[in-house]
Amino acid sequence: MSAFARVADPARPLRVVQVGAGAMGLAWMRTLTASDDVELVGVADLDVDRAQAAVRAVGADAKVDVSLGGLLAATEPDAVVNVTVPAAHGEVNVEALFAGVPVLCEKPAAPTLAEAVVQVAAAEATGRLLMISQSRRYYAALAEYRRRFAELGTPGLLTTDFFRGPRFGGFRDEMEQPLLVDMAIHAFDAARYLLDAEPVSVSCESWNPAWSWYRGDAAATATFLFDDGTRYVYTGAWCADGLETSWNGQWRAAGSGGAATWDGEDRVTSSVSGAADVPRGANEQIGGALEEFVGALRTGVEPSGAIARNIMSLAMVEAAVRSAESGARVHLDALMDQARHDALSRTVREEIRARLESWEPRRR
Repeated sequence: MSAFARVADPARPLRVVQVGAGAMGLAWMRTLTASDDVELVGVADLDVDRAQAAVRAVGADAKVDVSLGGLLAATEPDAVVNVTVPAAHGEVNVEALFAGVPVLCEKPAAPTLAEAVVQVAAAEATGRLLMISQSRRYYAALAEYRRRFAELGTPGLLTTDFFRGPRFGGFRDEMEQPLLVDMAIHAFDAARYLLDAEPVSVSCESWNPAWSWYRGDAAATATFLFDDGTRYVYTGAWCADGLETSWNGQWRAAGSGGAATWDGEDRVTSSVSGAADVPRGANEQIGGALEEFVGALRTGVEPSGAIARNIMSLAMVEAAVRSAESGARVHLDALMDQARHDALSRTVREEIRARLESWEPRRR
């Protein structure tokens, strides 16, 4: 049985309100307007002029408002797509859920694990779907790599090498942990997907190379122990010019029956079944997230990005950061317990608090 309410009348497109009309918001609006499964009926943004310009740019017939509340009343949508900054995710998601509207939210769910736990409780309390768009799960080549990974027998080691030298400017240049907080979650989430297992603990070291243009640590190595005994090792740098990897990194897996690699793009190679160049899928990245979200609302089948399942990817990030800062191994069960305790110390609705009192993180 579904843990959330399905959307009625599958014969018509879902009416969607989007919150946030910045650069990523515009990308989402283009995806929404290109889909036959949804109809963009409203866009909310604190900058109304920007929102109106974005609506015109995609050729949509959508109402514009400064607030989500106004659009919920005016459009009666079937779903909300949240493309605000991470610090605003929780407020927007909770408002929509308690208005009875399911949400597809950009990653990460929240800046902190405690804030994300509040949102898990809100989704459970309202019986509405809150899905996090972990967009880099939706690559045809990653799905094929998972299939090849399963051929290797008992897994033992999975690695990701990530080396890029982007010059973003702006907030990333000032972050304490730009690589771990802003980028590594994609690889951490993919590792959970490939292993079909959950992290137990992590030891992480981060540093900032002398030539780095970031203020905080732009390089890190993290070693996770998973509950199936596999070690996952992530090594990356965001100030690495020359011979750059894919934005998805370069992957290698070792198991009892052989090894498999993925170049982060289209090439998958296995010592068991050879090499293949995987054609791109019809819906990858945010298009894939939207497709899974719509399918979940139509069928009641929980998506892989449901917040109760996605939260362990965010926990991997917070655990790696805490390990890097403390120099100690961090255990994720203890981290999740602390996140629930911190969530209970917040000012939240009584329905959320009741869920938090008995909440336990799900494993897979």
